[in-house]
Amino acid sequence: MKKSLIALALILIATSFSAYADSFKTVSIGVDLSQSQREQMLDFFGVSQDEAMIVTVTNDEEREYLSGIASESAIGQKAISCSYVEPLGEGSGLDVSVSNLTWVSEEMIANSLATAGVKDAKVVAGAPFKVSGTAALTGVMKGFEKATGKKLDVEAKDAANREMITTGELAQEIGKDQAVKLMNDIKQEVLENKIKDTDDIRTIIEKIAQHNGVKLSEDQINQIIDVMQRISKLDIDIKEISKQLKGISDKLSKIIEQNEEAKSFLEEILENIKLMVLKLKFW
Repeated sequence: MKKSLIALALILIATSFSAYADSFKTVSIGVDLSQSQREQMLDFFGVSQDEAMIVTVTNDEEREYLSGIASESAIGQKAISCSYVEPLGEGSGLDVSVSNLTWVSEEMIANSLATAGVKDAKVVAGAPFKVSGTAALTGVMKGFEKATGKKLDVEAKDAANREMITTGELAQEIGKDQAVKLMNDIKQEVLENKIKDTDDIRTIIEKIAQHNGVKLSEDQINQIIDVMQRISKLDIDIKEISKQLKGISDKLSKIIEQNEEAKSFLEEILENIKLMVLKLKFW
């Protein structure tokens, strides 16, 4: 009887510890921030040093994932970006927000995190002042690993960083929302149909780009092909990604729909102005 009670007590303790570990909050801090800037970011994330596990991210760690992918100016010489990661209950999906990141958006980070295997987490990425945010993903992934005690696949993390950088570069030409949608649509079709062949991936890219009214250069197509080939080799369930990104996808669709409506409205106004000018000309 006594042994049974002891065993039950140990099970209860282990269960409690596991539940605590699963919900542990983690904050990653760029190692080059000053003490006052670190405190500023902790205040922004709404946690104290006693309420979260604090990990630091160095520029060398950022370079480990970004060298050869992002430009030297984008990587920089210092680690500034910070992140907050809080694991959520199963099925919650990814809840991502950003602050003071000028080059990446929350949709870019969310899509890349899903590729890396991050799931069911609240993520906040930011900095005490405006930065590009290209290194934000490094801190988020490190924070998620610390918070959950699970290591993410190295190749998945590499593909995720390449996806984010490629999306960001496209965004500079076609806009962030359109770039995210384009990459998301391509990734979905590649994964759903288990496409691995280079020519087949190219066909998908060209078809989806045309459908979205986007003109891509040969270099851009080749860059997307490289990313998609890496993603196609990963053990990724497209249904799981869709669940993780449901909130982000709904928001993105609404933004694009609103942009299209605004564009149509503007085109209608311009057409009316042209007609008025013509009438005045022949009046």
